[in-house]
Amino acid sequence: MKGVAITRFGAPEVLQLGDQPMPVPGAGEVLIRVAASGVNRPDVSQREGNYPPPAGISPLPGLEVAGEIVGGDLQHADNAFGLKAGDAVCALVAGGGYAEYCVAPVAQCLPVPAGLSLVEAAALPETYFTVWSNVFDRARLGRREDGTPESLLVHGGTSGIGVAAIQIAHALGHRVFATAGSNEKCRATERLGAERGINYRTEDFVAVVRELTAGRGVDVVLDIVGGDYIPRDIDCLALDGRLALVAVLGGTETQLDLLKVLMRRLTISGSTLRARSIAFKGAIARRLREHVWPLLASGRIRPEIHATFRPSDAAEAHRLMESSRHIGKLVLDWRG
Repeated sequence: MKGVAITRFGAPEVLQLGDQPMPVPGAGEVLIRVAASGVNRPDVSQREGNYPPPAGISPLPGLEVAGEIVGGDLQHADNAFGLKAGDAVCALVAGGGYAEYCVAPVAQCLPVPAGLSLVEAAALPETYFTVWSNVFDRARLGRREDGTPESLLVHGGTSGIGVAAIQIAHALGHRVFATAGSNEKCRATERLGAERGINYRTEDFVAVVRELTAGRGVDVVLDIVGGDYIPRDIDCLALDGRLALVAVLGGTETQLDLLKVLMRRLTISGSTLRARSIAFKGAIARRLREHVWPLLASGRIRPEIHATFRPSDAAEAHRLMESSRHIGKLVLDWRG
């Protein structure tokens, strides 16, 4: 089969399309003929040598795919959705997604939502699993004691993570605010469901959030930046607020006034998804099927695809990812 390999650690041009061994599914795994592969920031980190795959996982990059099941262990107890050979699925994988064929745990496979193309479906797993796990499971975005929906601030509102968080939270009835790096991107977040896009280059997002919430602050902050955003996130949070950190694009170190955390009963959580167990990810898949797949099937939310690329142009996809000029997802299309 053809696959995109990292020939050495470095710049995007180290990605090369070439012949790769066909993967063989094991117990509880299926083999997928890949139609499309999502491109994500962790792929860039892996290419640079900063995010190695877990032991035993394919060295090829790629954390999400969509395509057709062509074989594997479909009788396994983890096949919660009754998937069978020939079914169109999207899947979260720990590596190996940049290829014509990919092995995935059946527990991490979901049927393609009605009305979505395979390219759109390939843009779902990595971001949707991450958002649901961190915003809804860990940070418990829900309803207050008086029954009113809680509010959410999303950093990086036009990233893949940001777009998914805005759309899902808005569709479930929450007030959403988002930061982005240009007025054009801020308007895009509002089109996607944010009540207000905040240009972090020209506005103080803490002041804007405080004004929009009449001084109360938001209940949850989803942060992909880290660094010096963390103390400002703290200042954005309401009493009993929760900060969910999922990436550190702005740096790994910060300073905190811990008295604010104590006095306002705040919770700070951080997590990565790639190394978590199949059982953990399978549980997220079941919650997505229950709560989010109906929103996709009804058209209330839809993946935002910025651009598609041929596999031979994977380096160009990574260059665009690194430029942050995109709004939504980048996808490799293996068809044709």
